[in-house]
Amino acid sequence: MNDATLERFQYDNKIVKYFGAATIIWGLVGMLVGVIAATQLFLPEANLGNPYTTFGRIRPLHTNAVIFAFVGNAIFAGVYYSMPRLLKAPMWNKTLSWFHFWGWQLIILAAAITLPLGITTSKEYAELEWPIDIAIALVWVAFGANMIGTLIKRRERHMYVAIWFYLASFVTVAVLHIFNSLELPVSFLKSYSAYAGVQDALVQWWYGHNAVAFFLTTPFLGLMYYFLPKAANRPVYSYKLSIVHFWSLIFIYMWAGPHHLLYTALPEWAQVLGTVFSVMLLAPSWGGMVNGLLTLRGAWDKVRSEPVLKFLVVAVTAYGMSTFEGPMLSLKNVNAIAHYTDWIVAHVHIGGLGWNGFLTFGMLYWMWPRLFKTTIYSQKLANTHFWIGTLGIIFYALPMYVAALTQFLMLREFDEMGRLAYGNFLQTVVELVPMYILRAFGGLLYLTGAIMMVYNMYKTAQKGVFQEYEEDEAPALAKAYNPKGEFWHRAWERKPVFFTILATIAIAIGGAIEIIPTILVKSNVPTISSVKPYTPLELEGRDLYIANGCVGCHSQMIRPFRFETERYGEYSKAGEFVYDRPFLWGSKRTGPDLHRVGGKYPDSWHYFHMQDPSSMSPGSLMPPYPWMTENLMDYSDLPAKIRTLQKLGVPYPEGYDQQAQADLEAQANEIVANLKGAGIEVLPQTEIVALIAYLQRLGTDIKATAEN
Repeated sequence: MNDATLERFQYDNKIVKYFGAATIIWGLVGMLVGVIAATQLFLPEANLGNPYTTFGRIRPLHTNAVIFAFVGNAIFAGVYYSMPRLLKAPMWNKTLSWFHFWGWQLIILAAAITLPLGITTSKEYAELEWPIDIAIALVWVAFGANMIGTLIKRRERHMYVAIWFYLASFVTVAVLHIFNSLELPVSFLKSYSAYAGVQDALVQWWYGHNAVAFFLTTPFLGLMYYFLPKAANRPVYSYKLSIVHFWSLIFIYMWAGPHHLLYTALPEWAQVLGTVFSVMLLAPSWGGMVNGLLTLRGAWDKVRSEPVLKFLVVAVTAYGMSTFEGPMLSLKNVNAIAHYTDWIVAHVHIGGLGWNGFLTFGMLYWMWPRLFKTTIYSQKLANTHFWIGTLGIIFYALPMYVAALTQFLMLREFDEMGRLAYGNFLQTVVELVPMYILRAFGGLLYLTGAIMMVYNMYKTAQKGVFQEYEEDEAPALAKAYNPKGEFWHRAWERKPVFFTILATIAIAIGGAIEIIPTILVKSNVPTISSVKPYTPLELEGRDLYIANGCVGCHSQMIRPFRFETERYGEYSKAGEFVYDRPFLWGSKRTGPDLHRVGGKYPDSWHYFHMQDPSSMSPGSLMPPYPWMTENLMDYSDLPAKIRTLQKLGVPYPEGYDQQAQADLEAQANEIVANLKGAGIEVLPQTEIVALIAYLQRLGTDIKATAEN
């Protein structure tokens, strides 16, 4: 083919540089917040004595900063670099590219402002309120439109495997985000979930598990399939294994969400489906790991000397470890040990620090010098970063496994009289303090390595000259092309719209079969006649509980184990949660379960406990909340809350929005009188009064049934 038939074009490296820089900056922020949060678990004073930096508020800030800011920007940097080169075409629309960049950074900034202020839905990985949810959808659609536009104008006929994963990620994240974020606004920054209780739990973990799958896994598999062969200068080990890996992974993943809810009030059939498909998930996941590692065959000598390959090898290995552990955790006997303990924290961070973090570092170390037409400033510093980061992962994860087993064995132990050997949950927490210290040290090591990388990237940029546009050339795509005997998947690869439709069908089947019956078939959630809607004061107290992130440490789900029912009371029933928007079952117990705490202690106990937890529970690691005894509640939106909940089906009487304030004041005055009887003077509109009302309600409906 002569030069006259070639078309010349340019790759835009500037957008890649900006997303790369954002990855680095937000990564440092997210990791720093993580270290602070980890420190607060053994040193409560690290919350700095104000409501905005307590563990409950900065934990979602940490997860959002790491997942959507650090990992999200890394995905976009990798896609904007690899996709044009794989398709031999610049990104379709430069305006969309920059709308995507600045829109995403503004969303992250909005999260960084609202979460510490307590503006949250409390849903794991989906805490942001409805205006930000809409912004996420708009920016995500812009990203997808840019990808699809680039596919249409491509000069490479077939879509390489990395692009399969990019497309599946775009479609699935859009579906997950929209369905999980369905909510009815109360005001500009307050809404209630369209789902309640068990239904909300299933939709949330259908989203939560698959957000891990299609935001933290599949796009990174796409990046692996591009950057690992590039760094190793080797072809992908097996094209056919890539096909099996891709289609089986995206189909099976969507069924696995219920394994986060084993032994809960979720219908048994949904739990069984989640377990079965989670175990099946091991095969395609390891298929991807094997394909990645075997791509390095013949290049292992290069791995010893190249820091980029070191990062990528450990990343793929961590992916394999996480995707082995996930199916194991979905087995009921293993889940009984791990759920609500630090095992889950270890599992998440093996994936986050090892798979996402190290693959991002490897990608940046490979890509950054090429953007600046130079070599890495210091190979030695990059290797040092690798070893410090690896030690950080080890110091982080191993203590969490030890902490999980220690706590589980203590919690389930009975003495010779048949009583709980450690009836006080706090006894187990105190034993974990050394493990928490080691975990924070591991996080600090990991952050130190990232800081080294920032310096190395900065010096690399100084050393080179940034090339904003990179020239390339390729022949135009001939329109007439229909070869006989073409392999069936190769035919799919040259039909991006058809391919995307097939991927959408594959991911939709599992979600539809699990979620539709749970929402539409009422027998899945039996009602309990004694369960009534929250009173106005209890509703306000619940919203305060949510704003302070209490669900990050306290569950509200007693599982049907003897050691849990002996410690907390009657196990939780599905019908108890029909008015919970959102559900608050929790994922980790740093403190005891609260589902049966109502009526267990007098109002004065809760007052003193929030003012100084150690005064009621000696040795407690919970931070004090003294401002709650002084801060005044704003009840101006109470009528709007009642009307919104009525629209969602909560059976408040017609016109109750006009009566709600009076009922609230009456209940508040009762609590104030109780506190006054214990020698405590407090105003009825203070935060502590609303919180006490909510805590004293928890679990009392089921007791009423037992008494009748």
